[in-house]
Amino acid sequence: MVVAVAAAVGVAVALVVVQTQDDGGGRAGGSASVSPSTDSSPTSEETAGVSGEPGEVTEDPYPSETPTSDAPTTEPPFGYEAVEDPAGFTIAVPEGWDREAISSEYGMDVVNFRSSDGGQRLQVFEVAETSASASFELFLSDETPKGSGFQQLSYDNLATDNEEVVDGAQLEYLVDSIRGEPDVGTWHAVDARFTLSNGGRYAIAAYGSYEDGEDDERELVTNALNWFYAS
Repeated sequence: MVVAVAAAVGVAVALVVVQTQDDGGGRAGGSASVSPSTDSSPTSEETAGVSGEPGEVTEDPYPSETPTSDAPTTEPPFGYEAVEDPAGFTIAVPEGWDREAISSEYGMDVVNFRSSDGGQRLQVFEVAETSASASFELFLSDETPKGSGFQQLSYDNLATDNEEVVDGAQLEYLVDSIRGEPDVGTWHAVDARFTLSNGGRYAIAAYGSYEDGEDDERELVTNALNWFYAS
């Protein structure tokens, strides 16, 4: 007797920068809660097969396809958690950081995540310009005041593992102080602005003390960006 075997595989800003970049983006805002994301749906895989008995099918040889999710299927790095923010995006931030939101003249609220000592900040906002390069062109122009001691360190095309990002750029700079933020000495900022495949334009910026190096702010932006998805 012939045993038929069937296999089916499941489908698989500037906000002018309402971030107020004249002082590096700092503004105070009301507090709000944020909860860990639990809605990540990895691609399902279903297989059909037969038993050793001729003609006895042990599983449905034609299972229905299961929709896949755009959310990442891996966990964020150690010390980070993926959170679904009330503003409509998912992001990876260090565990235990506080959230606050500031009303914006464009798009969603400006959202800040802060370390417990206030020495580091991760900011998310929507970009008003048509592209990251246009947003940075305005920010770096004389039309946008910047804090004392502003010094551009680098400006490059954005590199990320997030396949939803179709275009972007990243600026690193130093500034002496940021209004409303603690005195940490010179501030180091890493500002990434980008366009998603759904057409949304966002910025993720990290701020921290320059005295402890540049890698920590770069890591904040990299991890946040790799786990960033917007509805």
